Amino acid sequence: MKLLTQAAAAAALLNGLAASSPVSPRAAAGLQSTLQQVTDLYPDPSGKAKMYVYVPEKLSPKPAVIVALHYCAGTAEAYFMGSPYAQLADEKGFVVIYPESPHEGTCWDVSSHESLSHNGGSDSASIANMVDYALKKYGGDASKVFVTGSSSGAMMTNVMAATYPELFQAAIAYSGVAAGCFVSSAGLVDAWNSTCSQGESHATAAQWAGVVHDMYPGYAGARPRMQIYHGSADAALLPPNYNETIKQWTGVFGLDAQRPESTKADFPLKGYTTTTWGKEVQGVYAVGVGHTVPIRGEDDMAFFGL
Repeated sequence: MKLLTQAAAAAALLNGLAASSPVSPRAAAGLQSTLQQVTDLYPDPSGKAKMYVYVPEKLSPKPAVIVALHYCAGTAEAYFMGSPYAQLADEKGFVVIYPESPHEGTCWDVSSHESLSHNGGSDSASIANMVDYALKKYGGDASKVFVTGSSSGAMMTNVMAATYPELFQAAIAYSGVAAGCFVSSAGLVDAWNSTCSQGESHATAAQWAGVVHDMYPGYAGARPRMQIYHGSADAALLPPNYNETIKQWTGVFGLDAQRPESTKADFPLKGYTTTTWGKEVQGVYAVGVGHTVPIRGEDDMAFFGL
């Protein structure tokens, strides 16, 4: 990862992101199928994110497709082993795409102009190409495509929802930041942004919504429903990032972040508060939970409608 600053504090935060394990390890024993790398997606794979896919033996007709994005220092295999999506794919017959970052440190590029633009290139375009490939290869249902991720993968989840909204029906971000928050003023690829990570990037809902609209100018179609998880004890991507992300997506949907439809304490777990703004945006704030909030696979399926 290219750092915007060499300050020790920023380095410590980066190390914290890389070292954290945002999901509980799960044994892959008992899975119907295996994780497979797709090697024919790009004629020249240099600099491109790698594509791995899990296809259960009992694949549904016109299956749903879930994109599962790993954290910094993670890999496709690590997220395959550590998250519940492959097991859930066995139960429900959907395809899981596990992209793998091509960058040193394997954080995702959520900072460059290319990645923060529709059809701009870099990681977001690579992941969009993976979705197109999977839909064609496996006869997937384009109306049932979803994206989720943890930490750096959560950041990219928000970016994918902003840059390729036409691809996804819903997105779930586990402990990330608002789309565009990690932008590099120097245009660097995969750059660190200490201001954002420290929770010091503040804007109005309209300004954050403008950031999303600028990633795909002129787009007027449907946008994915958003679910945002964050922990109050997150020391890597500080808790104010939760509110900024909520402001962004409520702003995009024309909702008032200060006037939720409902707030439910101690749900889905004690210490978690779930706040809902219509059908489009839901936030889950976990008191005492650090970086990152553990994945809740069955709840994810419910939010995705699977």
